[in-house]
Amino acid sequence: MNRLTAFVHGHVQGVGFRWHTRAKALELGLTGSATNLVDGRVCVVAEGPAAACESLLAWLRSGTTPGSVTTVIDQWSDPRGLSGFEVR
Repeated sequence: MNRLTAFVHGHVQGVGFRWHTRAKALELGLTGSATNLVDGRVCVVAEGPAAACESLLAWLRSGTTPGSVTTVIDQWSDPRGLSGFEVR
């Protein structure tokens, strides 16, 4: 199990980005959250199997998400035991 924290830059607020991220994460069996930050970024936290986290990260970088992603900065750490997937 892994914990992915991804800071997504670009035009990602007000375009359904967090809701689509939640749907993709749940499809992959991940738990976590997608949160709007005051500077216009979205912070995505996902916990689960490494392959599923890597798939979510690849999707975030794919260019097929809502809005327009310019950069995704990823950080990896040990999971904290989250449940569900929240949109904040």
